[in-house]
Amino acid sequence: MKYMLIMRATDEAFATMGETDFSQILETVGRYNEELVRAGVLVAAEGLDDATEGVVVDHSAEPPVVTDGPYGETKELFNGFYVLNVASKEEAVEWAKRSPVTGPGFKTEIRRVTTIDEFPQDNEWIRKERAWREATGQL
Repeated sequence: MKYMLIMRATDEAFATMGETDFSQILETVGRYNEELVRAGVLVAAEGLDDATEGVVVDHSAEPPVVTDGPYGETKELFNGFYVLNVASKEEAVEWAKRSPVTGPGFKTEIRRVTTIDEFPQDNEWIRKERAWREATGQL
């Protein structure tokens, strides 16, 4: 089963992290990433650029409203993610508990990644996606 570990932080926690030496952050996160690779569970991992560089497309209106970052009022920002291929939610939780990015205001949300097999296989769009995944080596 695949699980996404969504790395979130409050504005304050993110600011505190900015005060830490970046090479130290790379070393700490790099060691964690290496553990995931050695265990054979890492599928993907990415960090995200600063929220001030982001754009929000708000679909509450027609046409959608596009706003440059930073976001409006936030309580937590989504800063990066891991996708792990593990045997259970419990195993995903254990990996999340080992995250090196810790402290007040840092959280990891864990969500199972659904598979294409969970959708109606007689649906035209599911058939097209399955064909694309097969053609690109994803299935």
